[in-house]
Amino acid sequence: MKTSYDVLIIGTGIAGLSAALALPKTLNVLLIAKDYAWECNTFYAQGGVAVAKDDADIALHVKDTLEAGAGHCNAEAVNVLCAEGPRAISKLIDSGFEFDKDASGQLLYTKEAAHSTNRILHAGGDATGRYIHLFLMQQLPFPILYNTQVTDLLIKEGECFGARVFHNDKIFNLYAKKVIIASGGVGSLYEYHTNARTISADMQGICLSHGIQLDDMEMMQFHPTVFVLGKSVRKQLLSESLRGEGAMIVDEDGKRFVFEYDKRGELAPRDVVSRAIFGHKQKTGKNVFLDLSAFSPEHFKERFPSIYFNMQNMGYDVPAQRVPISPAFHYSMGGIKTNLHAEVLHVKDLYAIGECAHTGVHGANRLASNSLLEGLVFALRVAHAVEISIDNAKEVCLFSEEEHALMQENDKTLKNELRDLMWCYAGILRNKEGLGKAYERVEAMLKLPIGRLLTLRLLVSKEIITSALRRKKSLGAHYLSERKM
Repeated sequence: MKTSYDVLIIGTGIAGLSAALALPKTLNVLLIAKDYAWECNTFYAQGGVAVAKDDADIALHVKDTLEAGAGHCNAEAVNVLCAEGPRAISKLIDSGFEFDKDASGQLLYTKEAAHSTNRILHAGGDATGRYIHLFLMQQLPFPILYNTQVTDLLIKEGECFGARVFHNDKIFNLYAKKVIIASGGVGSLYEYHTNARTISADMQGICLSHGIQLDDMEMMQFHPTVFVLGKSVRKQLLSESLRGEGAMIVDEDGKRFVFEYDKRGELAPRDVVSRAIFGHKQKTGKNVFLDLSAFSPEHFKERFPSIYFNMQNMGYDVPAQRVPISPAFHYSMGGIKTNLHAEVLHVKDLYAIGECAHTGVHGANRLASNSLLEGLVFALRVAHAVEISIDNAKEVCLFSEEEHALMQENDKTLKNELRDLMWCYAGILRNKEGLGKAYERVEAMLKLPIGRLLTLRLLVSKEIITSALRRKKSLGAHYLSERKM
């Protein structure tokens, strides 16, 4: 196969696909998917896309985002997201994508937690991510290399020349003038998560191995309403929109206890609701449920078809029956440090967008449904940055194709131990003692005879723990508890 390209895009979620579609079709572009293209967080996104519904709402969207971010956002990045969001959405609609509309044919805006007004667009009810992903895939003019694991970036003297990959049982190099990382977050590092099975922080680990800065890695968001009893690794998310439209969080006695933690109750920011559920379970020993009785069966089936089908398939008669819930890892606000043109700092020709990147737009706690918008907005930005700076005369710098063994015999056992460790000590509630215990064990694991892929997971886990230890006070999703775990 061909091994030299103009642009290499690692990841096939909303950020990677949108970036590809915004690039000139005259460029030679290859996208890399670790699995099937749809095994990504975009495909499973239920909530929708947050966007200012008119010019007057832009300032309010900025305000809501900054408040959700607990004063830790990069204000310039937030302004970019909210001001350029409407244009990105218009571009998507103009290319043929259809969001859900009301009876009069107008765009249907709904509300989610921590938004002060209705500004969430949906498609297919609760299947927004799936609809957008399918649409982008249908428009894509460039090839995708499926079932391909990126094992390293080809970096020399502060310049990126491509990536090393494992494909069809072979390790080889793919060279490119520009490399865009759009690989998603870190979900598989945690025992309970809502992420696609491919999301395991490989690229963040590769960046760390090259001395590339990651920022805010202690800021891990846990979604408060997840059905975690299923057997699959990826747990069933119960969309924020359910609470935005009337669902209630209750304990087994029917008590709406979240109001004891925040006056906004179920519509408080995700970190607050997650801690309320986690703390209430610990304090009372009572199970917690999502009460869906506010919905009629007909409306629920139409508005949330994916949740309806999945929960019915698992034996829950929704909306009549309450669903047991728990928080689970959902989103990483931290990531590969970039500027507002998606350029990775101090490495020429390397870019990062989407959940893997850190612009500071989410701060200490992501505002619901801003993530799909971030993918769209910064995809347009990276495409522009690549187009105006691509060097047709760039010479290929050849690299060795040797690679450390990707897996060793005991890696799976250690990987499962790591997931439990991160959930218990670097999860919803943290303390110095627990984080220290996790750090020591991760350090010990790194000294064992382990494979390359587990090493990458461990490097990122260590960075999360170290970042959490550095932040001495609670902030947003980073919550320190005095209670020993």
